[in-house]
Amino acid sequence: MSLSPDLFRNNRLKFFDRIPENSAVVLFAGSSRKMSQDSEYRFLPDRNFYYLTGISTENARLIMVRNGDIRDCFLFMPPKDETAERWHGKRMTFAEASRLSGIEEKDILPIGDFEDKLYFVSRDLLLDLCYDGTSISDENASFVKSHDGIKDISSVLTSLRMVKSEEEIEAIRKAAKLTEDALSDMKEMLVAGSCENDCYAALEYGMAKRGSLIPAFSTITAIDGNAFYLHHSDPEGPEGPVFREGSFIQIDVGGRYDGYCADISRVYFIGRGDPQTEKRREALLGLSRKLRAEAFAYIKPGITFKGLNEHMKDLLGKWLVENELCAADADMAEETKKYYWHNTGHHLGLDVHDISDREAPFEAGNCLAIEPGVYIPQWDIGFRIEDDVLVTGSGCELLSSGIDTPESVYIG
Repeated sequence: MSLSPDLFRNNRLKFFDRIPENSAVVLFAGSSRKMSQDSEYRFLPDRNFYYLTGISTENARLIMVRNGDIRDCFLFMPPKDETAERWHGKRMTFAEASRLSGIEEKDILPIGDFEDKLYFVSRDLLLDLCYDGTSISDENASFVKSHDGIKDISSVLTSLRMVKSEEEIEAIRKAAKLTEDALSDMKEMLVAGSCENDCYAALEYGMAKRGSLIPAFSTITAIDGNAFYLHHSDPEGPEGPVFREGSFIQIDVGGRYDGYCADISRVYFIGRGDPQTEKRREALLGLSRKLRAEAFAYIKPGITFKGLNEHMKDLLGKWLVENELCAADADMAEETKKYYWHNTGHHLGLDVHDISDREAPFEAGNCLAIEPGVYIPQWDIGFRIEDDVLVTGSGCELLSSGIDTPESVYIG
């Protein structure tokens, strides 16, 4: 990990400032989910727990106490156990957890001490218990069920996570870089006869060999008509569509770096189609490039996703009329819905669709994935090109490459 303990220490300090007086917040890393009777999915810790600790250890727990002027933080970890580690892999030492999280080693305790400490802060100190209402862990659900009158503190964590620090921004930038490097490797598969699974496998391998073992989301590789299924995450083999002269592929992929996500979409045209196909592809690519440029120019502090979506649809409405896809006097709100199927973007961070208040105006430090997409079934083509951006004090800047030139889109 390249993230410093100062990042997590500062996250806790900011959180402490917004915890209610005389309260104790309890968070859980969670545990692995069963994939089958005898195996589990690769573990990813609860994102708010990770945000405050930097710890990715199963079953770890955190209690943060604000009691008058006292602010205490207790991390509970599985202790070293030679027999357990022989079967399930090595465990982090408490000293290692301290170096990673910035929590003093004296405040890192065995899991077995958790219930006693919880009893002490809630019953002896009479502190109010708080929990994370966004957590999906079974441990959190059991905790909420067994304690009456506890308070949901998740809105505070959401507001904090929406504004990224320099270290977080750099992690997203590196996630985008490794994702685009994987895309570059995958281009070898963009030849006649290749299928969706060929591209999918190349992308997954390209991210994994660069350290991203858990993608930000299910990789999408959709050839031709499958691009009209926005989340086509089950790639088909040779029995499905394969590349031929005039095919296109929609890619949507994201790696992780130190837990932070990228989200990048690309479209590639394989060779040249017939004259009508080429005219339509060029027209739609031109529209995509215009929408992207307008979106990047439009984003700045104070703008909302609602305003951004409306701006994109205004531009699309004019384009639809110019390309005779609707009449000038048509109900543009209804017409644009036929072709603009999803929102222009979303927040990005520890989750690919990072927790956020989507109604809140943008502010400096927000990281966004911007993906205007237009899909025209009667033209047999539709796609999105997506890049990641940082909202700055006066506008936005790209965190990914932003490449969308015809030279980068046409293959062969």
